[in-house]
Amino acid sequence: MLILSKEIQNFIHANLKTDLHSLLLKKSPFQEVSMQEIVQQIKGRKVAEKKFPFLLREGIIFPPNLNLEQASSQSTAEFKSQNLKGQKFLDLTSGFGIDAYFLSRNFEEITLVEQNLDLLEIVKHNWGILGRKANFVRENLEDFLTQNHEKFDLVYLDPARRDEHKNKKFLLEDLSPNLLEIQEKLLEISDKIIIKLSPLIDISYLISALGNISRIEIIAVKNEVKELLVFIEKDLRNEDVEISCINLESEDSVFNFKFKEEKSAASEFSEPLDFLYIPNNAVLKSGAFNLVSCKFALRKLHPNTHFYTSRKKVENFPGRVLEIRTIDSKEIKKGEKYNIISKNHPLSPDEIKKKYRISDGGNRYLIFTQSERGKVILKSL
Repeated sequence: MLILSKEIQNFIHANLKTDLHSLLLKKSPFQEVSMQEIVQQIKGRKVAEKKFPFLLREGIIFPPNLNLEQASSQSTAEFKSQNLKGQKFLDLTSGFGIDAYFLSRNFEEITLVEQNLDLLEIVKHNWGILGRKANFVRENLEDFLTQNHEKFDLVYLDPARRDEHKNKKFLLEDLSPNLLEIQEKLLEISDKIIIKLSPLIDISYLISALGNISRIEIIAVKNEVKELLVFIEKDLRNEDVEISCINLESEDSVFNFKFKEEKSAASEFSEPLDFLYIPNNAVLKSGAFNLVSCKFALRKLHPNTHFYTSRKKVENFPGRVLEIRTIDSKEIKKGEKYNIISKNHPLSPDEIKKKYRISDGGNRYLIFTQSERGKVILKSL
């Protein structure tokens, strides 16, 4: 590939810190490679620095921006690969191959299916650089399933979540492929299937629409929910689905529960006590609002305020724990710095800063929220 020539690679490395917009306005110094192609490699390296640093080595080629955006991060891919092993692994939606690279590392035979030839060639080249072997199949997923007669120990897929107009889609039947149409075929070729879905999908809807679910993992990184993993196993019914809430790159413990537990749980309520508990976003996504109260013996502030409180500090809570006291608004002094949190309160953080003439920063928190008695302001100690 021409982009890998020594001269072009030297130019790329020399311009890693150059403004990319100004670069694009210049003519490429290489007749055989455009400036757009060069800038794409620079962008790819910049993305890789944060998202998948294992690819920062000589000879790696990066795909267009959309493929970089859609690829999983190294941290989520490594986490997903835990406890996975077997003989034959199949990724039906290879993409840039980040998930496949990690999920398949304890499998003997790997098959990657991708209909985009250019992308598949990039993955094939990169895997050669990384010293990994695989069967690279350029084919439409549905065609592959129709023609395939092999069995696999694990099948993984990440359906496309945008239509031809790049609008986001969330219903299972609107994804590409339509999971409701191919689930039976998937279970014919493997007893274990893992599906990556948008973190915006509703869990109750998912469990009601898709069969054979054994577990759902909600994966966040630094408290930003990145993806939702669905584990499907043959001959299972959705009677006791386990939900795992994971917040990577944090000290939060994993919060596990059975989906049915939340329906039977009930919260007790209280005005703010000595400690305030703010669940991480993976837990909030799970919808286990009453169960958090029950499992940690905490009291909730308000039915619509997913904050919890206690007299004594509870350890291993999956989220932020603050020692607090209730204050009057008159105690907020102009010019002070706080980390501002507003939940179930009419004022946004920006409106709060403007009203009280305070700014972001410092180690203290101001929490504007609501208890059953009404609006409250809490200050961390």
